[in-house]
Amino acid sequence: MAKRELPKHVYRQRNGLYFQRRGWPSRKFVNEFGSPEFWQEYADILNGDAPVARVTKRDFEALIKSYRQSPRYVRLKPRTALDYDKYLEFFRARMGTANPAIMKRKDVIRLRDANADKIYFANYSLRVLRVLMEHCVDLGWRDANPAKGVSELKAERKEREPWPRDLLAAYRAACPPGTRERLLMELCVGTGQRIGDVLEMRWSDIQDGGFVVKQNKTGKELWVPILHELLTSLEAANRHSVFILTNERGTNRWSYRGASQAVRNVRKQIGALDYDIHSWRYNAACELVEAGCSDDLVAAVTGQSPAMVLHYTKKTRQMTRAKEAQRRRSNHMKSKN
Repeated sequence: MAKRELPKHVYRQRNGLYFQRRGWPSRKFVNEFGSPEFWQEYADILNGDAPVARVTKRDFEALIKSYRQSPRYVRLKPRTALDYDKYLEFFRARMGTANPAIMKRKDVIRLRDANADKIYFANYSLRVLRVLMEHCVDLGWRDANPAKGVSELKAERKEREPWPRDLLAAYRAACPPGTRERLLMELCVGTGQRIGDVLEMRWSDIQDGGFVVKQNKTGKELWVPILHELLTSLEAANRHSVFILTNERGTNRWSYRGASQAVRNVRKQIGALDYDIHSWRYNAACELVEAGCSDDLVAAVTGQSPAMVLHYTKKTRQMTRAKEAQRRRSNHMKSKN
């Protein structure tokens, strides 16, 4: 289905159709495109009304269906909704006919521990279940949320680090200007923004030699000048869409899943699996610190809080200070001789 066949402000994502309009909350459509119910839903959204279907049975399948029509779900960002859908389908397949009203805390813990070998999955599923059971409470099916207060599994977390210079050079060698993979990397490193904000960037966001960015997570508005490396990739890019990074057909923006997989293929090819897309944001912050920028200057580009600037750059900052300390130490010893 081409974008021109869809009504205004309606876009196709991997997990369905979404109403997306600047300044409005994103909303996923429940009804099939083209049906009378779809057009009624579209009209209700434009009028600021969000109808919720009446629930006639009480099992997890009905709970999930009700949740997907609730404000909690329809106001999720498309990428978050896509992540949630994976776990909602897991719950529906595993507990579809079970009654959520009788779920106990021990059942939640048992479900979490059954996936202890996949800690990320176990913890994320717990978060989604906590939200789902809160909706169950809202419906009046039960008085308390059995997932609230259940702790996540602890795992050894490896500190994320910026890409080493040699691997960045290898990435650039593997992805010449004109490729989406190269443009994605230069946008992330050059602007220091999160991948979600980068994928949302439009050609119209380029103003006065920089990108006008409104961060989805924080709501901060920034203007970030364009570096030479990024400008080269922008000049080599195709302009078939309002979005800078598009899907293969050039009809809509590049999805997070598609972009992540494409970058992973390159990471595997050049031996950089230990460094991911988000590490490029670390590169931006660390390069600014290495250039002698203050925390305030770093934040002017990345939009980070002072605490996050310190977190992202602590290793680079320590190395820079250690070099200066040893230089002073060496000079002091020479002066004594």
